[in-house]
Amino acid sequence: YARTMFKNVFGSGFLVRTSHVILTWVITLILFLHDTLRKQEETGQLIQPVLFVLLVLLSVLLYFAVSLMDPGFILSDDTDLQFMLGVTEEQQDMIPPTTKSLRQRRCGRCLLQQPMRSKHCQTCQHCVRRYDHHCPWIENCVGERNHRWFVLYLAFQLLVLLWGLHIARTGFSYAPVWQLWLRTNGVLLVVTVLLALLSLIVLLLLGSHLYLVSLNTTTWEFMSRHRISYLKHCGADENPFDRGTFHNLWGFFCVWGTVVWEQVYFREGSD
Repeated sequence: YARTMFKNVFGSGFLVRTSHVILTWVITLILFLHDTLRKQEETGQLIQPVLFVLLVLLSVLLYFAVSLMDPGFILSDDTDLQFMLGVTEEQQDMIPPTTKSLRQRRCGRCLLQQPMRSKHCQTCQHCVRRYDHHCPWIENCVGERNHRWFVLYLAFQLLVLLWGLHIARTGFSYAPVWQLWLRTNGVLLVVTVLLALLSLIVLLLLGSHLYLVSLNTTTWEFMSRHRISYLKHCGADENPFDRGTFHNLWGFFCVWGTVVWEQVYFREGSD
């Protein structure tokens, strides 16, 4: 475990994570050096500055948690996959021959049996349970174990960005001519544009993930369903894992532990 953690921290994602942290605190420092937060500090109004710093700190901690967390790597083979899945003889009789072969698919790269909804990530060199996508922002896969934390991180990050954008907008100083205004507020203007761009990106990411979660589908399944063996025979609007919006959201955010997707798939498909 220690060796895996060391590899996660100082592996290929070290530069990305370091850049993220440096950029976060540089922007926070620039916002503090301009009038809005500094005036609140000078007048003794410390609640908003302290809350903003705590929110930034929480977003950074969530970033590292999602980035270093095991997304659901499949590290060992199961000698009896059928026993692990808990598939009864009655269910076995209901499974079509084509689906039976899909259930026992073996990864051609790591040579491990793949549970349903898992995929091999070429960047991480592991199969990942309920694979969503590999995120270069966190230099880690988003899968079964860290997907909910990834969505939570996006929500906190969006809140930090929007609050920072508000602080930046109210921090511009007045100048009689635009050349002097640009010289005085140039750095803050760059920060404002950067915050606006990042806010838009995170908003789109958060919205798309919440939409897919409400349907109980993943980014990989949504983008590549025509190439996924257990979905390509389904209709365009058919999702064997969809249990309704409320149950999908409840299961995603409130139910912990590994879900046996084969049981859900066969139960929904048995009708």
